[in-house]
Amino acid sequence: MPIAVDIDVMLARRKMSVGELAERVGITPANLAVLKNGRAKAVRFATLAALCEVLECQPGDLLRWETENETENEAETEAETEDASNS
Repeated sequence: MPIAVDIDVMLARRKMSVGELAERVGITPANLAVLKNGRAKAVRFATLAALCEVLECQPGDLLRWETENETENEAETEAETEDASNS
């Protein structure tokens, strides 16, 4: 997907767990995981605003646009990394 989600980057910067963020934002850890892993088809502005408030960031810190080629290259790199870790 051309929209990349960088919630994990902000979580690391804030030294916060997915569970803590989900609780403070008011969504389930499962729904946060869907969003964090880039599998969400949409995000409510209210959820985005809550994420930004808790993480003390701007929407652009969490979301960025990528070209299709960048997205494909990223997927290939992830697949190669998984293959190497399973060996």
